[in-house]
Amino acid sequence: MIVCIAEKPSVAADIARIIGAGYRHNGYYEGNGYQVTWTFGHLCELKAPGDYTDMWKTWYLSSLPMIPQRFGIRLKEDEGVKKQFAVIEKLFHEADAIINCGDAGQEGELIQRWVMQKAQVTCPVKRLWISSMTDEAIREGFANLKDQTEYQTLYLAGLSRAIGDWLLGMNATRLYTLKYGQNRQVLSIGRVQTPTLALIVNRQKEIDNFKPEPYWVLATVYRETIFTATKGKFTSKEEGEQAFQTIAGKPFTITDVQKKNGKETPPSLYDLTSLQVECNRKFGFSAEMTLNVIQQLYEMKLTTYPRVDTTFLSDDVYAKCPQTMNGLYQVRFAGVAPYAELVKPLGGKPLKKSKKVFDSSKVTDHHAIIPTGQIPGPLSDVQRKVYDLVARRFIAVFYPDCQYAQTTVLGKVEEVEFKVTGRTILDPGWRAVYTGTEKAETPENNEDAEKKKDEEERTLPPFVKGESGPHEPTLTEKWTTPPPYYTEATLLRAMETAGKLVDDEELRAAMKENGIGRPSTRAAIIETLFKRHYIRKERKRLVATPTGMELIDLIHEELLKSAELTGIWEKKLRDIEHKKYDPAQFIDELKQQVTDIVGQVIADQSNRRIAFTEEKPATKTKAKSESKKKAPIQESAPTDPLVGQPCPLCGKGHIIKGRTAYGCSEWKSGCTWRQPF
Repeated sequence: MIVCIAEKPSVAADIARIIGAGYRHNGYYEGNGYQVTWTFGHLCELKAPGDYTDMWKTWYLSSLPMIPQRFGIRLKEDEGVKKQFAVIEKLFHEADAIINCGDAGQEGELIQRWVMQKAQVTCPVKRLWISSMTDEAIREGFANLKDQTEYQTLYLAGLSRAIGDWLLGMNATRLYTLKYGQNRQVLSIGRVQTPTLALIVNRQKEIDNFKPEPYWVLATVYRETIFTATKGKFTSKEEGEQAFQTIAGKPFTITDVQKKNGKETPPSLYDLTSLQVECNRKFGFSAEMTLNVIQQLYEMKLTTYPRVDTTFLSDDVYAKCPQTMNGLYQVRFAGVAPYAELVKPLGGKPLKKSKKVFDSSKVTDHHAIIPTGQIPGPLSDVQRKVYDLVARRFIAVFYPDCQYAQTTVLGKVEEVEFKVTGRTILDPGWRAVYTGTEKAETPENNEDAEKKKDEEERTLPPFVKGESGPHEPTLTEKWTTPPPYYTEATLLRAMETAGKLVDDEELRAAMKENGIGRPSTRAAIIETLFKRHYIRKERKRLVATPTGMELIDLIHEELLKSAELTGIWEKKLRDIEHKKYDPAQFIDELKQQVTDIVGQVIADQSNRRIAFTEEKPATKTKAKSESKKKAPIQESAPTDPLVGQPCPLCGKGHIIKGRTAYGCSEWKSGCTWRQPF
C-alpha cells in the first residue's frame, strides 16, 4: 500500500479523488492501492526547554544559555493532533512506500519530515511537487514524482531556521524578562519580530524628533501653465523675495522645448509580498488577510501556489498560458465577463514572451502567482478583489508597452530659470487593462507619487522657443515634512529589503535574499507584534506602543534588533537551501552569538527596567462579558473595510468589530478566519 500525506484535509480530499482513493475512513481515504491521510499544519514542534532537563523548567538567569546537545521534536499538546498522528503512524508502519504531498515549500517540507521522523518511517519516500491544485497539475505531479532526497537541503534550511528561532527566542525572551521585566510581564524577543519592531520604533523616533523647517518655492504662471524655478527650494525668505523681485514685471521667455517619445513596460507579476502590498494599499487588507485569501484561491484551484518570492515564470509555463488566457475569457461574475474584452486583442496570435516575465533562472521552487485558468464559482467580495488583481496583472504582462510623448519646456526671466514637464499618452498599451479600475500605478513606497504622476501626465499647450510674454510669479512658503509612518504595505517592503528604502523594482528584487523573514511568515510576524501589544494601528499607520518603544531602547545588542544583520542570517538560510552554506556552521555561529548575548546582558549593572502599564479595569458589565472571550488580538482595533462583509473563509457569518478586534460572528461554529486569540 502507498500512503500519501497532505498538509490539510481539503488537499487530501482532492488528491484522493484524483488517484481513486474514494473510500473515507476515520482520518484517511483509501482505494486503488493508495491511502491518503493529512496533517493540520504542524503536528510536531521542537521540544520545550523543560523536555530536555528539569533545570530548564523554571526560569532562572543562572540556567542560561539553554543549548541542547541534540534537538528533538514532540507532538503538540492537542488531543486532535494526537488522535490524527495515531492514524498516520499506523498507516506509515504498514506502508510499502510514502508520498510526501505537503505544501511545496520549506515549511511544508519541514512539517511532513518531522511527522515521518516521529513515526520512525523506514520505507522509501517520494515527493509530490506542484505549483497549483488543479486536477491537471496533480496528475502531472504524480506522473513526475521525485525522490525525497532531492529536497534534503530544503528540509535542512527549514530545520536550521526552526532551531535558530528556538535558540534565540527561548534564550533571549527568558533573559530579558528576568533581567528587565520586573517579574511582571514577559518580554518576547524573536529573531525576526524584534528587528521588525525596531524598524517601526526607529521610524517613529525619526518622526517624533523631526523639526520642520520652512523653505520657499518660486514659481510663475505663463499661459495658464505653472513653471517652477529650477534652483529648487530657497532656505531663507529673503533669498526667495530677492529672486521674486528680480523677475517681477519682467517678460517670461521660452528658452527650450524638448520632445521625446518613451515607453513604459507592463508591471511585473505578483509575488506574495507585492500582492500583500497592493491589497493593503488599495483595499486596506492586512498582510495576514491577503495571505489567507490567496491561500483560499489556491485551494479552490483558481490561482497558483502563493507563498513565493519571485515575480517570474519558468519558460515551460509559456506553453500553458494560452489555455489560461482562454479560461479568463470565459470567467463570469454576476453574468458579466470582466476579462473577455481584454483577452480579445491577444487572440489569434502568439502571446508575447518577454524576458521580464519568463526567466527560468529567476525561479527556484515556484513561479509567480498567476491564475490557473479554472472558471471560478461564486466568490466572496474579498476573494473576488484579490482574484481580480492577479487576473488583470497576468493579462497585462502580455500587452504591449504604454507609449507616451514627454515634453520638457524651459523658460527664463532675467537669470532665473524655470521648468515644466508634461506627458501625453500616445498608446495606452497595457494600461488599457486597468481602464476604469483604480490601478496601483504608483510606486508603493512614495506617498506623493500620485501627485507626481498627475503632474507628469498633464498635457501642455504648444510652446515655441523664443516666444515671450507676461507672467504671474508666486513665492510660496512650505515646510519640510517628517518621513511617513509605516503602513503594512511599506513595512512589508522594508522587511523585504532589510530596512533599506528602495523604489527601483530591479534593485529591490536583487536585495530580496537579504530580507528579513520569508514571504510566507512576514504577515504572522506583524500579527505577533499586535498580539504582544508592541504595536497598534491608527488608521493605516503602524505605531509602536510605549512597551514596544521601551523594549527596543532596552536592547543594546545590535544582533537582536538590526534588520541588516538579521538579513544576513536570512541569506545564510537561503544559501543552505541552495547547498552554498553548511547548516551545522549556521547553528554553531548562532549558539556562540546567543552565548555572547547572555553574557553581555547578565553583566549589565545599569539597573534598567521596562515600565509596566496597568490596563484600566473594565466596568462590571463589560468585565463580565469580556471574561467569556479569549484575549484580544490587539487592544485598539484598526478601521477595517471588511466589517459587515461575509467571512471570506466560511462564507456564512459576517466580520464583526469589537474589543476582540475582528472575527467572524460564526467562529464558534467552526470558522477559524481571524479567530480571536
